[in-house]
Amino acid sequence: MILKEVGGDKGLKRMFLEFPVSLYASDPNWIRPLDQDIEVIFDPNKNIHLKKGEAVRWILFDENQKPIGRVAAFYENKEPDKSNLKMAGMGFFEVIDDENAAIILFDACKNWLKEKGFEGMDGPINFGERDSFWGLMIKGWEFEPTYKMPWTKPYYIPFFENYGFKDYFQQYVYVSSIRGAKVTEGIEEKAQRIYQNPNYNFKHIEKSILAKYAEDFKIIYNAAWAKFPGVSEMSSEQAQKLVKQMKPIIDEQLLWFAYSENDEPVAFFIVIPDLNQIIKHLHGKLNTWGKIKFLLLKSRGVLTRTCGVIFGVVPEHQGKGVESAIALRFRTAARENPFYPYITMDMNWVGDFNPKMMRFVSQLGATNDKTFITYRYLFNPNQPFSRCPKVG
Repeated sequence: MILKEVGGDKGLKRMFLEFPVSLYASDPNWIRPLDQDIEVIFDPNKNIHLKKGEAVRWILFDENQKPIGRVAAFYENKEPDKSNLKMAGMGFFEVIDDENAAIILFDACKNWLKEKGFEGMDGPINFGERDSFWGLMIKGWEFEPTYKMPWTKPYYIPFFENYGFKDYFQQYVYVSSIRGAKVTEGIEEKAQRIYQNPNYNFKHIEKSILAKYAEDFKIIYNAAWAKFPGVSEMSSEQAQKLVKQMKPIIDEQLLWFAYSENDEPVAFFIVIPDLNQIIKHLHGKLNTWGKIKFLLLKSRGVLTRTCGVIFGVVPEHQGKGVESAIALRFRTAARENPFYPYITMDMNWVGDFNPKMMRFVSQLGATNDKTFITYRYLFNPNQPFSRCPKVG
């Protein structure tokens, strides 16, 4: 077997994108991601994490020069995590059902990162935010993946664990009906109490003033999420860029913000249409014809699923019922609109280190349909391993 670094070789870049197509040809629910959603991660002009870090990609070939695997490793120069370990990452791991091939790919990541001075690697993860291509799938193959969520082979699980990767945390996708979910009485009562409280008001996003909502998003995100392990504070620049990227797919009736007195932003629930219902027809391409096809399918009402991308409440307003109110607000909008096109919602990222959130989404009538593992591999076998600490 021969391992080749992708580097700037256009042919190898194309091969890196194309390899999963043959690998998953027999998986009826696999949806090929857009090529541009993968390539942007390795573009130093588009991925802010590459300003303080580095990424490398490899493709593994058999003796007949046929590709049989791929992987990427990456790091960002930052402070050690709460375990005081200098950690990096690996991801975009795909391989045929051959454990020796998997070991070669794992070794490539480990050796490259050790040379850079790191003590371990998490994987399979994304070199960016956790809402994209993060984790190894261990449950949910009977369902289509939602937009930018990973899809991996069941035989990858023993490959990772036999190599020495350990379960650092699990993340769940909870699924619920938008109109018909059986919400507990307590959640409904809390929501109604907040709706009747004049100190709170709820607004769905308006595309005409996206810059304002980007700043509000940053304020809430930094207060509600930056305390979690591995989550950094967001700058205004990052928030504005994120919202700008999302603009083409924003449906105003799906994104809600809550404000307290003096128009202070205190909560958000960011939901988008599940673009995979269209992307599965594009074969990875969003070229001119792909964009035309995208618009045609969208106009025909193909989008009936939604993805709950992120949910947050600033600490000072947690436990007062704001969580319930913001979570149910867009469902109320659905009940009020007979032409509302969406039927179900996937709440994409609920970590097992956050038991309060797990309990809350269950009370919203959602079920855990998909599960992913984020593994951690420590280069020193004598280094004590600890799972991600719980929060809340």
